Amino acid sequence: MFTIGDFARHGRVSVRMLRHYDATGLLRPAHVDPASGYRHYTAGQLARLNRIIALKDLGFTLQQVRDIVDEKVGPEELRGMLRLRRAELETAMAAAAARLVQVEARLRAIESEGHMPTNDVVIKSVPAVRVAELTATAASFQPEDIGPVIGPLYDELFRRLDAAGITPTGPGIAYYEDAAEGGGRITVHAAVQVSAPLQVSAPLKVSAPLQVSAPLQDGTLLQDGIPLQDGASFQDGTFRILDLPSLGEAATIVHRGSMDTVLPTVQALARWIDANAYESTGYPREINLECPENRDDWVTELQTPVTRS
Repeated sequence: MFTIGDFARHGRVSVRMLRHYDATGLLRPAHVDPASGYRHYTAGQLARLNRIIALKDLGFTLQQVRDIVDEKVGPEELRGMLRLRRAELETAMAAAAARLVQVEARLRAIESEGHMPTNDVVIKSVPAVRVAELTATAASFQPEDIGPVIGPLYDELFRRLDAAGITPTGPGIAYYEDAAEGGGRITVHAAVQVSAPLQVSAPLKVSAPLQVSAPLQDGTLLQDGIPLQDGASFQDGTFRILDLPSLGEAATIVHRGSMDTVLPTVQALARWIDANAYESTGYPREINLECPENRDDWVTELQTPVTRS
């Protein structure tokens, strides 16, 4: 037999942890000296200890661990618990990876402070353009809130365009505005240039409503800003074809790479605007010039509406 100290060393755990497992009934010592109270363990108990530690590291509660190691949980239920935990860990890993990307972008923004952008900033007018769009609401303008909303919006937008027989004629255009409900929430517009007429003769038939992680903003198909008649509205009211207004003056800059890393480019543009006696009058539009499968090869033009300060 091993003393509690020896068993702790062999099991690579603390004595304190073994005492806690004894107190909770999760791992009782094989023998307790009635006179001294010293705990003793056998080599065979290392197997139970290994299972306890492995399950605890997977995030199971001590009660769940006890049920599993005491075989109160059947094989199918255990497999289900492990699959669920695996999914939770994968989600947590993806979230951690996304946060790491944002931290790296923030660090690059900090490192570029005090430097004017090496990218070419161009002041230009942006003409009006006809687009098809879907909209949804994000919790904030932070990348971790925008990304999970705009991705599914574009997936659904292109699915609906295909169902309607409408072919995009230009790049995707993402743009943003403060949501009517306030609280820092943002209305996200996922749009793409089209040549379709504003008025249609029949509603668009869709097989299922849009599913995103944020509630949809109600929208109506418009003609010159006026709601169309009932017979010409789309089925669920979230798909619109409209003319996106022109921008009299916009400060523009090209970002190369994933939009997850856009922050340094955004802030470089902001510094240029401030240094050149302009002020921004709204959120930037994002024009998707090139969107290959590898997101690191994306090319996006940012168009921030500005006026002279």
